[in-house]
Amino acid sequence: MSSTKMNIPKPPPLPRVTYQRLQASKTKPSSSSSRLVPKETVATWDKVFRDGTGGDTNVQTEDNYYLLAHSSILSAASPVIANLLNQSRDKNGKPYLKISGVPYQPVHMFLRFLYSSCYEEDEMKECVIPLLFLSHIYSIPSLKRVCVDVLDQEGYINKENVVDVLLLARACDAVRICFRCISMVVKDFESISPTEGWKEMIRSDPLLEQEVEAAVEAQKERQERRVKLVEKKTYLELYETLESLVHIYREGCVTIGPRDKELRGGSETVCEFRFCKGVEGALRHFLGCKSRASSCSRCKRLWQLFQLHACICDDDSDSCEVPLCRSLKEKMKISKRDESKGRLLAEKVMAAKNSLGPFSARLFALV
Repeated sequence: MSSTKMNIPKPPPLPRVTYQRLQASKTKPSSSSSRLVPKETVATWDKVFRDGTGGDTNVQTEDNYYLLAHSSILSAASPVIANLLNQSRDKNGKPYLKISGVPYQPVHMFLRFLYSSCYEEDEMKECVIPLLFLSHIYSIPSLKRVCVDVLDQEGYINKENVVDVLLLARACDAVRICFRCISMVVKDFESISPTEGWKEMIRSDPLLEQEVEAAVEAQKERQERRVKLVEKKTYLELYETLESLVHIYREGCVTIGPRDKELRGGSETVCEFRFCKGVEGALRHFLGCKSRASSCSRCKRLWQLFQLHACICDDDSDSCEVPLCRSLKEKMKISKRDESKGRLLAEKVMAAKNSLGPFSARLFALV
């Protein structure tokens, strides 16, 4: 019997209740966020705060309301509050805490959060600014995360309050909110700079004003560079189109070229000039169009291309293979207005081409 008892395996341990950590939603924060305890325990701590039974600490608000709390709970939740309670006593010798500059409602929500991490969503949205301030000065990271999530919601920060939120976020080390506010100011600086919040920031924090204005200037420079890059790309494409035009009339291409030149390759041959096909289509349309440059927009664009070539072409003799080159040069000399406009465009096209140095304009399209 004794040996039989020795061989009996030990029973498995009793199952334990485990609670999965609930992640805080970025778009819709709730009272269940950042919780490691069951709902019943949260409700118990919430009841302890509401009832105030056994409370030994008076918390005074800016509007002279008093809330009863437990010094042990407040001290456990915040080392800053613990230090203040050790130094502050009322006339009866009880711990005392005065929260200056914040009215009753945010202080009530702040204390409730210290007990149970509970809050009402609509109240949080209404009091998020003072709660972010309290979470920072009393070192409550969990509350700060909730406040940052609320402020980060779409539509909360607008051009009327963005500067005020930026000042607070900067003071409270809320980096994500600082970045969002600065991005909004940079994007809509013209309408935000006349607001009262901006004027107050100039008076209270001129260094921050300089940082924001530097970011605005940097954004303007980036936009100008992008505009110049787009313009340069347009002028280089014009130069490539001119190259295609000269290529067609000088050497001939796959399916089009001078009568005295033999066409290169068959229909499957790919031309190295990427706008050659478009120029070929414009030329075929031009030859068959009855309206020509008088009313046809496509023919007008081709005619402008011939004029641009005439401005750029440095061949003063009659040997240029492109049709009408010589006559267009003479015509533009007579009409000073057309010459100045054409020369200006030609200068920009050539400046864009020369900026590439020894590289071909076709390589720029690959960047």
